[in-house]
Amino acid sequence: MAEKIKVGILGLGRAGRGMHMSEMGRYPEKFEIVAGCDIDPDQIETAKKVTPNARYYTDMKQLFADPEVELVTVATRSLDHVNHALMAFEAGKKVLCEKPVTSSVAEFDRLWAAEKSRPGSIFIRHNRRFEAAFTQIRDIIASGKLGWVYEIKLARNSFQWRADWQTFKEFGGGQLLNWGPHIIDHSLRFLESPVKSVWSNLKLVAARADAEDHIKIVFEGENGRIVDMEISGGVALDDPVYVIHGTRGSLVSYDEQRLKLKYMNPAVPIPDFKSDPGNPKGYGAPAKPAWVEDDLQVAPANGNDTYVIWRELYAAIREGKPFPIKFEEAREVVRVTELVRQGAIDNVRDRKF
Repeated sequence: MAEKIKVGILGLGRAGRGMHMSEMGRYPEKFEIVAGCDIDPDQIETAKKVTPNARYYTDMKQLFADPEVELVTVATRSLDHVNHALMAFEAGKKVLCEKPVTSSVAEFDRLWAAEKSRPGSIFIRHNRRFEAAFTQIRDIIASGKLGWVYEIKLARNSFQWRADWQTFKEFGGGQLLNWGPHIIDHSLRFLESPVKSVWSNLKLVAARADAEDHIKIVFEGENGRIVDMEISGGVALDDPVYVIHGTRGSLVSYDEQRLKLKYMNPAVPIPDFKSDPGNPKGYGAPAKPAWVEDDLQVAPANGNDTYVIWRELYAAIREGKPFPIKFEEAREVVRVTELVRQGAIDNVRDRKF
């Protein structure tokens, strides 16, 4: 067994402590958290309860200078990710950069240029690429069971009078940089084609500051497929998380735990008939599809879930295997985000009805 990767976590809040620490804990034979850093002493004290044997710093330069740290995971404020990742890189560390990487293509390209100068040193944490439901639905699409998929709808909805830092534009808040990178990445993977066009709309519905909490983006691929994605903190009744429509059937999931499918029985040929303008039966057809209906528990064949990104990271660093999140894919997420960000935010919240 190859040696463990010794990790220093920069930023010990919701992502660094709440996600990175717990997820790495699933792979104790692969990772050892040896250091952490945060400007807030309270966050450090909380982190010490999880990894009491690690060294803790309030100055990131001390973390970067720690000779035992091989990998730095960057989980600081959204707007600081690229600068902090580059500082760790320049200190000779390998880097895992939390999403959103940035909202600027120009800034992303600085990070990519650094990675090109020392390949295999910087990695992007699009961990929801490995979500169980997402993985299984892509397998179902690839199977051809639904025919040619022409439209996909994705929704992550809730209603929250949210009032934390992620409601302020000046701190990089808003749904576009919060859930946005995850669902934009999903949308681009589902599109299975270069983007032909993007339509978007940003609204402020329920959050308490000035950043958008409701976004709608519609992608059209060069292959003709449409992906319609929505993320909202202002919706009282949730839409299905996934809706997939194909020429032979559809799929819907309300909770990412069960998948409902209705599709044409592949063993029954589609009858060959044509429309007849003089059909005395009105719009009726001479035959009906032989439907199959499935209700599946989400259980992807590869057993994937979001935390397996750490297994993939270990394989990339220790075994030289390709990391599945490519820089050009992450850059396209940033490019779309920057394009959408150019739209004005429609402040619905302050209207008087």
